[in-house]
Amino acid sequence: MRYPSSVTPASPDPRAIESLLAFWRDAGVEGSFEDTPVDRTLTQPKPEVRPMTRVLATVEAAPDYSGGIAEAKALATGAADLDALKAAIASFQGCSLRNEGARQAVFARGNPKAEVMIIGEAPGADEDAQGEPFVGRAGRLLDRMLAAAGLTGNVFITNTVFWRPPGNRNPSPQEQAVCAPFVERAIALVNPRLLLLAGAAPAKAILKQPEGILALRGKWFEWRAEEGGLVIPVMPTLHPAFLLRQPQAKKKAWADLLALTARLESPGDATLKPKL
Repeated sequence: MRYPSSVTPASPDPRAIESLLAFWRDAGVEGSFEDTPVDRTLTQPKPEVRPMTRVLATVEAAPDYSGGIAEAKALATGAADLDALKAAIASFQGCSLRNEGARQAVFARGNPKAEVMIIGEAPGADEDAQGEPFVGRAGRLLDRMLAAAGLTGNVFITNTVFWRPPGNRNPSPQEQAVCAPFVERAIALVNPRLLLLAGAAPAKAILKQPEGILALRGKWFEWRAEEGGLVIPVMPTLHPAFLLRQPQAKKKAWADLLALTARLESPGDATLKPKL
C-alpha cells in the first residue's frame, strides 16, 4: 500500500488519516482490504465439526423505522406550505438522530420559489448551532460557487436528514428513509426546475444508484415523486466539504454547475416547464 507523503506507517498523522478516510468516504467507498495480504487461493483444511450443545447469542435488532416513516408521510402530507413543513419536522419524533446530541432540527434556507433545489447530506456542527444548512466552511464555498454561476437567490437548500449525526458520521439509509417524506414534500412545495445533489449520500438516497459520486457526478437523471407524478431532472455533484479537502476537484464541480445553468437557460429544453 502506498501512503501519501503526510502518512507513513512510522509516523501517522491523525489529521492526514482523517482527511484520507473522508476522501474515500465522499468518493463512495464503503469497504477496505485488510492490513496484511491474504492468499485466498490457498485451500484450508475444513474445521472439525463438533455436535452443538447450546449456543447463546445476543443479536442487536436494527431499529424499526416503519412506524416513523408512516408518521412522517402523514405529517408531510398535511403540511400546506414550507413553514408548516418546517414545524412538522421540528415536532417529528420518529428519527433517532434527534435524540443523539443534536441541538435542533435543521430544515432549509434559500428562495422558496427557486428554480434550483440543492440537497446535501446532513447538518454539521455549524448548521446544528445556527439552525440552517450549509452555513459553515463548506456552505460558504458553496455560496461563492453559486454566486460565480449566477445562481444567487435562485436556490433552495436542504439535506436528506434534519438532525446532526453524532461525530458528523454519514446518515444511515434508515435515517434517510424516515426523513424522505419530508424531503419529497419540500421538493413538491418548492417545485424547482432542477435538482442538484451535493455528495454521495444524497445521490444514493435520492437516485437509488449503487455507484459512487465520482461515477455519478455531472450526469443527468430523473427524480420521480412517489405520488403526484412530479418528474424533475437531477444532477449529482461533489460535496463542497470534499472540495475543501481536494481543491483539485473544484474544476469538476464547476463544470457541473455550468452544465446545470446551461440547462436552466436552455429555451428548447422540454423538461423545464414553467413554474406553477
